[in-house]
Amino acid sequence: MTSSASVCTDMAGTIAVLTIINPPVNSLSANVRRDLVAALSRSVINGVTGVVIAGAGANFSAGADIQEFTAGLDPTAPDANDVHAAIEASPVPVVAALRGAVLGGGLELALACHGRVADDTARIGLPEVKLGLLPGGGGTQRLPRIAKPMIAADMIASGRTLAAAEAMAAGIVDRLGPDVMAAARELIAKLAASGQTATAKRPPLSGLVEAIETARAAIPAKSPHADASRTALDSMAGAIHLPFPEALAQERRLFLGLMASTPSRALRHLFFAERAAANATGVDKTTRARAIETVGVIGAGTMGSGIAMVFANAGFPVTLIERDPAALERGLKRIRDVYDRAVAKGDLSTSQAQQRLADIAGRTDMSALSHADLIVEAAFEEMAVKLAIFAELDKLAKQGAILATNTSALDVNVIARSTSRRADVVGLHFFSPAHVMRLLEIVRAEATDAQVLATVIRLARQVGKTPVVVGVCDGFLANRLLYPYLRQVDLMLEEGALPAQVDLALTGFGLAMGPCAMLDMAGQDVAWHVRQRQLKDWNPAMRYSRLADLLVEQGRLGSKTGAGWYRYAAGGRQKEDDPAVEAMILAESARLGLARRAISDEEIVRRALYAIVNEGAFALADGTVQRAGDIDVAYTQGVGFPAARGGPMFWADTVGLKAIHQEIVALHAGGDANWTPAPLLKALAESGRSFGDLDRERQGA
Repeated sequence: MTSSASVCTDMAGTIAVLTIINPPVNSLSANVRRDLVAALSRSVINGVTGVVIAGAGANFSAGADIQEFTAGLDPTAPDANDVHAAIEASPVPVVAALRGAVLGGGLELALACHGRVADDTARIGLPEVKLGLLPGGGGTQRLPRIAKPMIAADMIASGRTLAAAEAMAAGIVDRLGPDVMAAARELIAKLAASGQTATAKRPPLSGLVEAIETARAAIPAKSPHADASRTALDSMAGAIHLPFPEALAQERRLFLGLMASTPSRALRHLFFAERAAANATGVDKTTRARAIETVGVIGAGTMGSGIAMVFANAGFPVTLIERDPAALERGLKRIRDVYDRAVAKGDLSTSQAQQRLADIAGRTDMSALSHADLIVEAAFEEMAVKLAIFAELDKLAKQGAILATNTSALDVNVIARSTSRRADVVGLHFFSPAHVMRLLEIVRAEATDAQVLATVIRLARQVGKTPVVVGVCDGFLANRLLYPYLRQVDLMLEEGALPAQVDLALTGFGLAMGPCAMLDMAGQDVAWHVRQRQLKDWNPAMRYSRLADLLVEQGRLGSKTGAGWYRYAAGGRQKEDDPAVEAMILAESARLGLARRAISDEEIVRRALYAIVNEGAFALADGTVQRAGDIDVAYTQGVGFPAARGGPMFWADTVGLKAIHQEIVALHAGGDANWTPAPLLKALAESGRSFGDLDRERQGA
């Protein structure tokens, strides 16, 4: 056996087995590429009859080291195309033994081999478009020479991952079996007898033109990676019209162009920010997590039902508590309806839906939670209600159980103090609909134990959520930053805008939903309760609009009542402008003595989003949020901010903090304390630094 730091060479008779060792996912860093070429050359010189390339551990390779895209490639190391050319030029067969992740550059490496074998753990794909890129190591050229055209074009454009059996049926994998090494040796023997053909020497399969156009037509218009998907298909078309070397050069040019684009930089930023967001001070790999086997959920309303499904979908037995039998039945019916729709759409099999339903047991007695490892309270958003529940849980929950509240804004410290086990209390703020939205705000209270935090972070990932750890404050992260955003919307309505213009301006920017439509969907009464609580300590120097309060006073609670900022047809889905709302807005402007003016879409976007950025800077300074990237993850995954813009703080960096700070200062000069500039924003702007710089400084510290 010979080995380098990242590639180990073993001999199996006359066959060399080159194993990539770069945990955790065997990314193809500069060192791996350098060592792989050297090991292949050394093996050929030593007279082997074949070469197997494998990955150490559970994965073949999850692809390129994405950090190199920002830091720059090592000019002394071979690039991916150099590695692939060396493999294709090998005088002896080279076979890839695929297990686990075979993604991006990992699949491109396998495609350059003369054959591929896999076991049933292999997950095979080219997900580069999800980072605003295209496969830049020959993937757009080699895949259409091996895989069925429709599948190849779809994989390139969508980033879809195939299971091993699907990859076998598509022609990507030559052999499938539990022992990949045995299968690789057999394939090497076959290739040695029949002669291997480099993938680059094969013609693209027929039907590729039609497949590319079909994939192009299927790209969602609002996909954050639509440009990358179209560009990847343009590159793929080069396989038809250009000699392989020229097509490969075109692929590289297109790749570099995408890599420099704002959408790709934004998506790569979010890729790393999502992984960093769960990191919390005082919690590391040595922190022991508690075992969670059973879950209790209190409250069978829309949120509680959704949370129950979150855990049942991940295989956890759930006890759903609702004291009123009729309300419990409504909650269980809501769950059944969701699963029935999933079965009808083909997203779930009947047996899967039945198993998930069987995992949710409805009960009316809180004592049914006495053996639960985790209990999530999802009752009405009223402090007195929550305090009563936690006092009861303190008496009946077993020792070591984690007690979580799903409050969206209330003080988790106060809730924890209502128990004798403050260390076991944590906030788990799911976003509606809970079984769909990926974001989970984990609220760390003043006494929350590190083990509890480690447990719920791990659990969030188990149930398919993206955890973001935040501190205690009114609204935590996402809602706290929404408050000033929504205030600016109301103030602009007073000054001259109308709901439809505001919503169209912000959805035109890329938000999934405009603020007026969003509040109508969530319920105007929900936001009203928040405002009434905040008004108790309101700063009189901050302008306050009563427009949204007037809606509630008129019974216009949103789509559920058929009227809010908009008027809704039967079913509450189709909205239309309502002259009565316009009249109400105009009357309020007149009452305030405001001369209405034309407000541009650009001003709407700036004022609404600058309010988020400024409050985000306050939250970063007071420690509620650890990283600007946490805000970006929360807003793209929980609030509908366009991922292709990277989140509000990344977007602010692209605009320039100096320009944003100057406009906020100008707005504040008008006498409205809503625009008090955040000192951190001022410091960054004056020093020429960005929020990205701040995150890097904090990471280094």
